[in-house]
Amino acid sequence: MPRTSAFILALLASLTLSGQAPTPRFVVYEGARVIVGDGRTVFERGTVLVEGGRISAVGRQGEVRTPAGATRVDLTGKTVMPAMINVHVHIGYEGYTSWGADNYTPANVLDHLQREAFYGVAATQSVGSSPTEPSIQFQRDQQAGKFPAASLFFFMPGMAPPDGGPDAVLLRGTKALKAVHEVSTAAEARAAVQSMASRNLKSLKIWVDDRRGTYPKMTPEVYTAIIDEAHQHGMMVHAHATTLTDQKAVVRAGIDVLVHTVGGEKLDDEYVALLKEKKPYWTTVIGLGDRTEVCDDSFAAQTLPAALVATIRATTEARPLAPSCGPRSPNATNREATLANNFSTMVDAGARLVLGTDSGISSGYTFGSAEHHEIARWVEFGLSPSDAIVASTQRPAEVLGLKDMGTLEAGKRADFLVLDANPLENIRNTRQISAVYLSGAKVDRDSLRARWKQ
Repeated sequence: MPRTSAFILALLASLTLSGQAPTPRFVVYEGARVIVGDGRTVFERGTVLVEGGRISAVGRQGEVRTPAGATRVDLTGKTVMPAMINVHVHIGYEGYTSWGADNYTPANVLDHLQREAFYGVAATQSVGSSPTEPSIQFQRDQQAGKFPAASLFFFMPGMAPPDGGPDAVLLRGTKALKAVHEVSTAAEARAAVQSMASRNLKSLKIWVDDRRGTYPKMTPEVYTAIIDEAHQHGMMVHAHATTLTDQKAVVRAGIDVLVHTVGGEKLDDEYVALLKEKKPYWTTVIGLGDRTEVCDDSFAAQTLPAALVATIRATTEARPLAPSCGPRSPNATNREATLANNFSTMVDAGARLVLGTDSGISSGYTFGSAEHHEIARWVEFGLSPSDAIVASTQRPAEVLGLKDMGTLEAGKRADFLVLDANPLENIRNTRQISAVYLSGAKVDRDSLRARWKQ
């Protein structure tokens, strides 16, 4: 079947299964604990008034004036928190029975965004690996309302030396689609950034990693030119760097968002001083090294084919706090200790933690469920649940420049999770999802789950 016809059929099926009933103009959600998402404000018995998909008011129950005739939803005993926002994934290539560029269609991009929405993620950014023109078109179509309810799609182009950049898995997809801009000189780098700016793109990603000597590495001359040119055009630069030396270099050069956590060595005083000075945003991507959330419980497995779940559980290493997968790596304990040390050091030094998962590389760490796994790891390493919620809601909205998302406040989109338990007491309670609302409309999670399990 031609790809276009397959997409139309998939889209029609998606519309049938996940279409929403008309939403009343005024809806009052009352009685729940309401976590605003600013790290300070919690209403133990709160009210959220929604009008036309946006929040009109939020406050204590009995103190929010509600219009006559408003539809009331009793959420007594529940907890409401903002929907999450993920600033770092790789959309489009995962097919769950296959992986690669052949899977990259509008229908598959939509499927991944619906998986994000199913788990309570309101906006998702694909970083460095999505082809520019199809991504711009998808954004236009989503903004025009041509797709059913899904996480909002954001993307940025990537830059790397020829034959460098993404790991061997991702490279198979990005090479085929020519998704990464290959540059060798500062002049080429500046020209590429100027081209991106002309398309009104707001961010870009660079890979500064030689994959243990197996890849060509972006030179300081090139990435310094990229950062300078991007900042002249008001663009943010996200940098993939995994070693202490490379992280120091890109932070010193002025990148805006640092990707990955150093796992092979402890951070030193020089880097701490640099972080205190620069205060970059930082996505940990800790969970990608675990790849165990499918083993932990049924939360991730509920949206995956049974055969794939069985394969993941049989072939994934355990980590110390999640031993239900296969045999533990001999280095697992050392890795865990180094990550715990470096995570706390980064936070204490002022790096601004923000949610990013790197999902899309491995079916064992997949769209939507990975976010819950990542923030749980933060809390294991000592972060408070309240700070974890801020770093997965308000702060990523800040990174993406989304002034109407990230917290539950008047004037913002009504994007929120309804939970059966309190995540401030146990961060894993974000997995106790009763309902997800995007722009005030309830996501039909039952229909989506049934479709994915077929």
